[in-house]
Amino acid sequence: MKILKLLNNKKILILLIFFYVFNFKAHSNDPVDIWNIGPQKPIDKSSDNGQLKDESISTNKIYEMQAEKDDISEIVEDESLLSKKINIAGLYDPEENNLKMDMWVNSDGEDILNIFNKLKTINLSNDAKEIINISILTNSYFPNKNISSEQFLNLKADWLIKNNDFKLMEDYLFKNKNINQNLKLVKFLVNEYLSESKLKKSCNIFFNIKEVINDDYLSKFKIYCLINEDKKEEAQLLYDLKKELNFKDDFFEKKFNYLLGYDVKIDEIISDKTILNFHLSHRTNPDFKFTPKKTTPKNIWKYLSYSNLLDSVENIDLEDQNKIILIEKATHEKNYKEKELYELYKRFQFSIDQFLSVKQSYKLLTSVEAKALIYQRILITNEVEPKLELVKILKNLFIKEGIGNAFNSELVKILKAIDINEIPSNYINFYNVYLANEKPISTKIKINNKIIHQSKLLNYFKDEVSLKIVQKDLNDLLKKTKRDKKYYVSNKDIIILESLKSDGVKILKKYQDLYEVDNSNMPADIQVLINNNDTGLALLRLAQIIGQDELKDIDTETLSFIINALNQLNIDTLRNKILLKILPLKV
Repeated sequence: MKILKLLNNKKILILLIFFYVFNFKAHSNDPVDIWNIGPQKPIDKSSDNGQLKDESISTNKIYEMQAEKDDISEIVEDESLLSKKINIAGLYDPEENNLKMDMWVNSDGEDILNIFNKLKTINLSNDAKEIINISILTNSYFPNKNISSEQFLNLKADWLIKNNDFKLMEDYLFKNKNINQNLKLVKFLVNEYLSESKLKKSCNIFFNIKEVINDDYLSKFKIYCLINEDKKEEAQLLYDLKKELNFKDDFFEKKFNYLLGYDVKIDEIISDKTILNFHLSHRTNPDFKFTPKKTTPKNIWKYLSYSNLLDSVENIDLEDQNKIILIEKATHEKNYKEKELYELYKRFQFSIDQFLSVKQSYKLLTSVEAKALIYQRILITNEVEPKLELVKILKNLFIKEGIGNAFNSELVKILKAIDINEIPSNYINFYNVYLANEKPISTKIKINNKIIHQSKLLNYFKDEVSLKIVQKDLNDLLKKTKRDKKYYVSNKDIIILESLKSDGVKILKKYQDLYEVDNSNMPADIQVLINNNDTGLALLRLAQIIGQDELKDIDTETLSFIINALNQLNIDTLRNKILLKILPLKV
């Protein structure tokens, strides 16, 4: 076994290890603020260009790889003692949303796991996601009934991965620096960044979280990052320490020796076992070429796309329709650019008769040819209704084949080019569905004092007026309302009135008969959670009820008990956000 190519003596290695360990211990008595959960040092967001830059080598780095050895296991235990005792993990300060550190202590783990299994099956709206983020990413003590700390942390990691918000993942990792408690999340993040050819972002994960890594894959990744930053001596030492601990990976060793210049022979073996292996295969072979297959992992497709390693559409053989089907699937999975796919469709040749009888002709063609024919016919059709009919047929073909996302951006581009005033009534719904995300969202609130839930009472929830002022405004408004015999107090009016009452606003007795509150629609299980002060689980249940709907689209009866629940839980910040989404008239 080759050990210490740069340090040619094992005794020197041992002396170095103990020197660094001693140095680490000498500084370990520095005071630590365990409650410092404020902003951390941000990740360098700049793009990759050349070698990475980072701060100088810390004494901790030599210690990290050797920490797995038995003779210094006590030091590792001392380092992690704090994180073991302080059983807290999160991102947000509880006070940000009127929550408390004990929001999960009364929760039953079986209920938590059960509800998350159900949430996984729902295509959640942004409003539902926001509530879940608040519930599980707020700094809090762990639940301790029927769930382990590891299960609860994995639940958080699984949610962050499903949500696919890289910024949120980074923020969470850098406020919860125990890398070994977040291995799944770290692996996902570094792999995703590398699949997008953002090596620097991957490596910054390691350089910003300086801790023992008890995982072979992440250790290899860190060693490679050190090589990429030209910290070859440190990379060599860490690798030799791994070898001393019986680490063996022939593929990585060959790439390691090549990158450090010990072996000038190019290893042409390509491994797609992991994204790191694939990247190393590409990095160490100047003549690298890889043709993806049906079984090629998604992140390899993405890497090929971001690294411009996919065949140009001009070079794709139109007779090889299996390859085009793979491209369609990759486009659906966002690993191939839509623009490229539709340039490929343009290369197909069709007769005039096929264009003229397109609605019959496409049925006689292969799947690929059918979509190409319809797409080309859409491009040369000027009349709005026939064009929309073909667009709808094409979209349905993609959906039927399970690749509906392959016709998203191009669909929006086609629809946006059509004047909305020319859309036939039978296509209005289709038009609106696919352009919904393209329409600007109205945010400016227009005050209308003729309607309670649109009145200046809203200024209180915007934190613009005091409780004393809003109390006077409310009773003045109710006075006018009582005089107006035609005014009907709606559910939205009751929502705002009950929220004000929850905050301590007094409604004069003579106005209390203007409306009646019906709390019978509150789900019994949510009321039980509220009564048991089980805040975390109650928020998850509310998110489950919201599901795939945006709050603005939910019926007022459901909104009523959601706000009622938040009033009882005293979660005013979240409640106010919701009220300002669902009540005001916006222009």
